[in-house]
Amino acid sequence: MSAAVIVKPKKTSRVARGIATNELIFSAYHATNDEVFPHVLKLYVPEGSLVADVTYGKGVFWKQVPETAYDIRASDLQSGVDCRKLPYGDTTIDCVVFDPPYMHTPGGTAHQNHQNFEHYYNNNGTQNSSKKYHEAVLDLYFKGAKEAFRVLKPEGIYIVKCQDEVCANQQRLTHVEIINELSQLGFVVEDLYVVLRKNKPGVSRILRQVHARKNHSYFLVFRKAKSVRYLPQRRNGQMALRLAEGKRHSASNRQPARRGSKCASVGRCASGKSATDQEDKSQ
Repeated sequence: MSAAVIVKPKKTSRVARGIATNELIFSAYHATNDEVFPHVLKLYVPEGSLVADVTYGKGVFWKQVPETAYDIRASDLQSGVDCRKLPYGDTTIDCVVFDPPYMHTPGGTAHQNHQNFEHYYNNNGTQNSSKKYHEAVLDLYFKGAKEAFRVLKPEGIYIVKCQDEVCANQQRLTHVEIINELSQLGFVVEDLYVVLRKNKPGVSRILRQVHARKNHSYFLVFRKAKSVRYLPQRRNGQMALRLAEGKRHSASNRQPARRGSKCASVGRCASGKSATDQEDKSQ
């Protein structure tokens, strides 16, 4: 009598579920700020959230957002609220929106624009700074981020608008500088949107163009880490240890390093020692 043959069911390939659509949110738009901003909110800020726009101004960002969609706390320096000293309690806000002045005046120079910026914030703000030009702009971004981190709930969203610039004939990648600094504060980078302006930049008189004219800006989206285990440290001008968050993983869950590879995941080298340990020995 022959043994019964067990036939295993044929494995089927995974099938993507959901409604087929090309109405996706993209990372780059040839549009205005008020056209892109609703896309950012749709992905990261649920309706009904408490949102503090600390550089509200004329409310340009919110032109295409329904008034009843969010509980908005609108403020700026002209209304008497400094983004570096907000009147909110710790961990009380779902989302903070930050868009300080950063662009050159049409036909002007970086230094002329920065002088106006410094006069406005240093003379009218509550916290004066001795920094100048581009460093003064960065100082405001960094101090504003620290205050945003204080008022945001765990896993709260921080939306930052910025633009790169050339200052004193030196290329300053502002969005990179902001990302590096905020990663050390406990923020996790979630997304980056590129906004390409529709109109042409103002006419300027130059003898010879040295750098490409900036005609794009960024929406940076950060999330306040729920639990911070490691904060990165700068050693020899480089990041020695990146930000890690969430639950601790046991050794059995950690992926082993592949033979011949230089480093494994979670900042550990194939030797089993952290990047910080190896860098300490090399010094």
